[in-house]
Amino acid sequence: MLDKKFLWFVIKFLLLFGVLYVGTLGVIGLAAPGKYYSPFVAQYLDYVSWIKNSLMWSAGIFCGWFGYETYQMPGFILRIKSGAGVLIAMSCVGYGVYSFWTAYVIANDGNWRKKFLWVTGGLLLLWIINSIRIAMVLISIHEKRPMPLGIDHHTWFNIVAYIFIFSMIWLFERQGRQLKNGKDVHQPTNHFNNNNQQIIS
Repeated sequence: MLDKKFLWFVIKFLLLFGVLYVGTLGVIGLAAPGKYYSPFVAQYLDYVSWIKNSLMWSAGIFCGWFGYETYQMPGFILRIKSGAGVLIAMSCVGYGVYSFWTAYVIANDGNWRKKFLWVTGGLLLLWIINSIRIAMVLISIHEKRPMPLGIDHHTWFNIVAYIFIFSMIWLFERQGRQLKNGKDVHQPTNHFNNNNQQIIS
C-alpha cells in the first residue's frame, strides 16, 4: 500500500525543488542583458551575483591561507597576483545542490525554526565546500597541477556536496526520530475516565 505521507512529501519536494531551481534560472535570465533584461531584478533580486561575489571573496581568503595573494577583476574573475585566474561562471554557483537541500528540509515535518536552522546551516556548509573547490581550482591552475584522479572540479564538487547532503539528511532524520521518541516516552497516559475509575485493559 502506498504511503500517503511519503507521497505528499515527494510531491512537496519536487514542487519546491522545481520552484527554487527554475526560479533561479529565471533570475539569471532576467538579470542578464538581453531581450528579457529587468533592471529591477538586476539591481535588487540578483542573488546569484551576490553568491558569486561571496564565493570570490571566500575563495580568496582560502588561497591567502596557503600563501597565494589574490584580487578580484570585473566579470567575476578571481586571479592570483602575477598568476592564473578563474572565472566564476553560473555553473560554479551550486544552485542545484542549494535547491535540493532547501526543498528537502522544507518539505519535511518540523516547525519553521527547526527548518530555518537546518536550511541555513546546510547552505552555509555547501557554500564553504564550493569556496574551497574554487580555491583549489585556482591554485591547481596556477601550479599547473591536475585535479585529483583526473576528475574535473565540477564532478568533485557534486560528489563531495552530495556526500555532505546525504550525511545531513541522516542527521536530520535521526534528530526527528529522537524528538518523536522523546514525545512518546514523556507523553502522559490517562489511566482514569471521567468518573476517576481506573480502566483495566
